[in-house]
Amino acid sequence: AWKRWLATMIGARLIGDLSESSEATIYSGRSSPNEWEFTMGDRFENGFGGMVAVVTGGGTGMGRELVRQLTAEGCDVATCDVNLANAEETAKMCADAGHPGEVLVHEADVASEGDIEGFAAAVAAWRSPLNLVFNNAGIGGGGTIIDHDRAQWEQVFNVCWYGVYYSTIHFLPQMLDAPIGHLVNTSSINGFFASIGPGFPHTAYSAAKFAVKGFTEALITDFALNAPNLGASVVMPGHIGTSIQSNSDTLLGFDDVDKMRQRYADAGRDASHLSDQEIAARQLKRGESFREMAPTSAAEAATIILDGVRRGEWRILVGEDATIIDDLVRADPENAYTPEFYDRWVRESATMRLS
Repeated sequence: AWKRWLATMIGARLIGDLSESSEATIYSGRSSPNEWEFTMGDRFENGFGGMVAVVTGGGTGMGRELVRQLTAEGCDVATCDVNLANAEETAKMCADAGHPGEVLVHEADVASEGDIEGFAAAVAAWRSPLNLVFNNAGIGGGGTIIDHDRAQWEQVFNVCWYGVYYSTIHFLPQMLDAPIGHLVNTSSINGFFASIGPGFPHTAYSAAKFAVKGFTEALITDFALNAPNLGASVVMPGHIGTSIQSNSDTLLGFDDVDKMRQRYADAGRDASHLSDQEIAARQLKRGESFREMAPTSAAEAATIILDGVRRGEWRILVGEDATIIDDLVRADPENAYTPEFYDRWVRESATMRLS
């Protein structure tokens, strides 16, 4: 009786030992969760050769490196980017390297459902069925909810959240047709720690990344019950050496000098003594520094992600800094948003880099 009550309360017909009914067979047609977990870890143990994948945001950074590493294994990859030239450059890099996997490029803004519908149709016409979807595209920005540009805030949220949602629902039919499929959604350490420091509000990006994390975790049970051929992983990178800073500034208009002057003013900083050229140079340096000072490269991040998928991991932390902040937040959640907590993370991360 207690097992029936517990199964009802948690909504999980996963207990698998309700011998008086057919409940035991509902768990994806398998006898136990352990058997399902083994299958999930086993399905990609031989790599991705001969499979078909989608990577959003494949024009730079982790997306580009995912495309390169997948095609090197013989996986055919369809990739989209809001900057078509960048995606085409990725495809050329793969072809020039002699990778056996082929690449389809498509121009798409992941925040536009119409664009994603068009991308999904192009992929279906090119290769079918679909084994892997890496929802990688994202931008940063949208800091404060108090005194903010609503259009900018929503642009960040829409790319980072709706880009994942639209891609999932429009590629799902092609994945359901495959013997095995896996959805890999990129969240962030800001999906469990909504801060980049006590002096910087970070609301839009963090809200979207929390949504991605929760959505992906919920899909694990949803897929187990309703689509047992599918699995899901949530990726939570720390500071990765990508062009997300520069790309975000371009998409949000912060490569415009007048907007940058206003940004300085909003932050209470006097930029009147700086020429337009100096402001532009500082902005360029900001993006370069973000990429060059990262403890984990985009190529290293892609390898960590693909290795995690091979092992059937549903939770993939990328970078030692991500592991450190994960441990710290779990150990002391009440103080996670204090300046002292942030300083502690910085110190431990610096120690990690020097070791």
